Amino acid sequence: MERSQGEILPDLLIDACGWAAAVDAGMNIDIEIERTIGPSRWIIPSQVKIELEKMGKQRNDLLLDLLFSRAEVIVSDENHSDDALLNLAKEIGARVLTVDKELKRRLVAEGCGYLEVVRDRALRLIE
Repeated sequence: MERSQGEILPDLLIDACGWAAAVDAGMNIDIEIERTIGPSRWIIPSQVKIELEKMGKQRNDLLLDLLFSRAEVIVSDENHSDDALLNLAKEIGARVLTVDKELKRRLVAEGCGYLEVVRDRALRLIE
């Protein structure tokens, strides 16, 4: 089914650890995101972009060029990336790609959904 022009895509916030876990799992991230939530608009809070850039200095296999070319960076006033992700998720109704247990707990407590990496090179949606 083709998307019509002007159709609003769901937002997906990407956490640094979630992106790294997806890359490490060797999954096709595009296919898995589309399978779980459909075509989406990828968003990275500025704090997460900084974390990813630091991680990228230690590892060159994070596919950051792909991520940064696909995602929109949003400036957030929060000091911590988890706070930025949680507040943006609540504000815009986005799901979050993460494997961080504490962040997942906080998202659930606030009624926000998330995508997590599971063993079989797939994503699972928790709402």
